[in-house]
Amino acid sequence: MQSELIQKYNVAGPRYTSYPTVPYWDTESFQIPRWKAAVWQAFEQSNENEGISLYIHLPFCESLCTFCGCNRRITRNHDVEEPYLQLILREWEMYRSLFPRRPRIREIHLGGGTPTFFSPAHLRWMLEGIFAGSELCEEVHFSVEGHPNNTTREHLQTLYDLGFRRVSFGVQDYDEKVQKTINRIQPREHVERVTLWARDIGYTSVSHDLVYGLPFQTLESMTATIEQTGRLRPDRIAFYSYAHVPWVKGVGQRGYSEEDLPKDAQKRALYEHGKQRLESLGYNEIGMDHFALPSDDMAKAAREGRLHRNFMGYTSSKTTLLVGLGVSAIGDAWGAFAQNEKTLEAYRERLEAGELPVFRGHLLDNEDLLIRQHILDVMCHWETRWSEASQRFVDLPQVLERLQELAADGLVEILPDGLRVTTEGRAFVRNICMAFDLRLWRKQPETQIFSMTI
Repeated sequence: MQSELIQKYNVAGPRYTSYPTVPYWDTESFQIPRWKAAVWQAFEQSNENEGISLYIHLPFCESLCTFCGCNRRITRNHDVEEPYLQLILREWEMYRSLFPRRPRIREIHLGGGTPTFFSPAHLRWMLEGIFAGSELCEEVHFSVEGHPNNTTREHLQTLYDLGFRRVSFGVQDYDEKVQKTINRIQPREHVERVTLWARDIGYTSVSHDLVYGLPFQTLESMTATIEQTGRLRPDRIAFYSYAHVPWVKGVGQRGYSEEDLPKDAQKRALYEHGKQRLESLGYNEIGMDHFALPSDDMAKAAREGRLHRNFMGYTSSKTTLLVGLGVSAIGDAWGAFAQNEKTLEAYRERLEAGELPVFRGHLLDNEDLLIRQHILDVMCHWETRWSEASQRFVDLPQVLERLQELAADGLVEILPDGLRVTTEGRAFVRNICMAFDLRLWRKQPETQIFSMTI
C-alpha cells in the first residue's frame, strides 16, 4: 500500500517555506515603496516585544557541489570577502534608515553558499557593523552554516563570542562513491573535529544536514551514514530530500545520469529506513525533514506549539519581520515578500546607485494571509482549524473536496472544524498543503517548476 501511495502522490510540488510560493508571486503589482511601507509596519508591530530577524546570504564556495540548489558563486579568490561584506553593511544601513528607532535583533542566520568561506576576522567585522546602532534581545537565536572542511576553531570561537549558539554542518552522506559523485568529499574525521570543537566551545545546538535521494545511495550506505552520525549524536538532524531541479540549476545538477538517482519507492525507502534508525537513536521527528533530541530547543518548541517556518526553514522563534541581506536573499514582512537581485553584479550595481537591491516581490492580500496561516499550521503542528469565521475562506469547500482522497488514503483526518495529519500522512505533508494552495490550483504550471514531493 505504501508503494502505491508513493506512486500516486509523487508529483511536483512546493516545499512551502512561504505562501504564496515564489513562482506565484504577483510581481507586476509589487512596488518597492510598498515593500518599504510593509517593512516599517512589521517593524512597528514586532520590534519592542519580539524583535526582528536577519538572514544574511554569503554565496561564495571554493568548489561546486553538484547536488546543490543554492545561489552560490564559485571562487578560490578570498579578496572578494571584504567588498561583499561592505555591500551587506550598506544594504543594512538602508533598512536601518527605514526604522523609526534602533532595531532589536532576536535572530540571525548566516547561510550560503559557504559562510565559513569568509575569515573569522571578516565575519566579526561584518557582524559588529550590524550590531552598531542596534540592540540585542535578551534571548537571541544566532546560527551559522559551516562546511566541515574549512570551518576552523577560530570561526566557531569568534561567532560564539558574538552570541552564536547554533551551528549546522553539511554532511550529506559519508559514502565515498556518493561523495565523489556530488563533488563533496569530506572525511568523517573532519565532521567529528568540528562537532567536538563546537561542543567544547559551548554551542548548545549542533546540527548535521543529511540528504537522501542522492546518486548511488543504497539502504546499506544510508544505514552506515546514520550510524556514523549517531556516534557523534548531534542535537538536530536535517534529513532533506534531494531536490533534482536541473532545469533551474543547469550543469551543476547534471554531473550524473538520471539513472543514477534512487527512484520513487526506492528513494522513499531511504527516508523511511533513515527515519526508523533516527527514532531508534532517540530523535523526535519535527515537522518535515527534521529530527531533534528531546532536549533540543526545536523539540521543545514543537511540544509547546512554538515551531515556526520561514525562508530559513524551521525555527523555534517567530518574528514578524525578517530582513534578507545579500545576493538573492528574501525578506518577509508578513504582509509582503521581497527578493534581492540574484547576481552579484546586479546586487552591487543597485546598492552603488543608492537603491535597495530588490528585484521582485509580492504583497499578500487577506486571502493569502489566511492560506499562509493554514499551511504554516499544517507544516509546523500537523493540523489546522477553521472553527472561527476569521479562519474560513470562500474556497474552503473546494479545499475540503481535494482533501477527501487524502482522507480516504488515511493521510489526514477531516474534523468538523479542522484537519489533522495522521502519522502515515506526515510523509505526504507537501501534498496536503497543496490542497490549500489556491494560487497553484487557479493557475496550474504548464512545465515542471518544483521538485518531486516524495
